[in-house]
Amino acid sequence: MINYLVDAGPLIGLLDGDDQWHEWSLKTLTVLDEPLATTETAVAEACHRLRNLRPALQELVVLIAEGRVKLDPVLSSHTHRVGELLAKYPQMDVGDATLVVLSELCPRARLITVDDDFRHYRRFRNQALPLVIPARA
Repeated sequence: MINYLVDAGPLIGLLDGDDQWHEWSLKTLTVLDEPLATTETAVAEACHRLRNLRPALQELVVLIAEGRVKLDPVLSSHTHRVGELLAKYPQMDVGDATLVVLSELCPRARLITVDDDFRHYRRFRNQALPLVIPARA
């Protein structure tokens, strides 16, 4: 059973010591002793943002290879639902849409994110996503 989903932001924060969310991501993700699920789209976003930090990029691949981060191909499996979400939320990108769909597929799992937009997105058309998100000042 998957208890936690993870967005690109906390993965980037974990692996990039200069990222604004590094400390929060480190504290949040390293205490979890279980796999984190995410989508291939979210990992692609993290890889793009980490492209100039080869050791961080390689560490992300190791996390996936070791099964500590599990990938779900939501975009190819649930294209229609991703499209519905993109139509409903103009500010939503494809990575966020795939994570909302993954949250629908794993309804007990909490999404770890640094993205405030997830406070506004709804799964199952009207239900707030259960989030682990930094407190805002």
